[in-house]
Amino acid sequence: MLANAQNLDFSGAKIALICGGSVLTYRRDNKANIPYPNQWDLAGGGREDTETPEQCALRETYEEFGLIIDVSRVFWKRRYPHALNPAEGAFFMVAEITEAEIDGISFGDEGQCWKMMAFQEFLHHPNAVAPLQERLRHFLMR
Repeated sequence: MLANAQNLDFSGAKIALICGGSVLTYRRDNKANIPYPNQWDLAGGGREDTETPEQCALRETYEEFGLIIDVSRVFWKRRYPHALNPAEGAFFMVAEITEAEIDGISFGDEGQCWKMMAFQEFLHHPNAVAPLQERLRHFLMR
């Protein structure tokens, strides 16, 4: 994916790692000083240095789940206003993962637990990060 000015103006990226009809999720830590405490979230996070959106999301995927995903596997990407600071940009993307990759997850030290969650469960879960529910819905309705 080619870099352009829009790709360089962002503060973070999230990625839906999907397998069949499920998405890889994790329950955020339950700390009052973090955004969306105790909610179900997707891989990704804040940008470091001059990362591209893909580099950001895939670095976070490795840090959070121990998964190495090649950028060529990202097949859908959209820029959104950042959920907590709409003046900034954020990216949401999608890549497929395999059952073998799921079996090899090595959960990092952020968050309480992880699970593969059916799309509909995540979309309607009362304790999931709402902006990510909307973004996954956009992908599914494409």
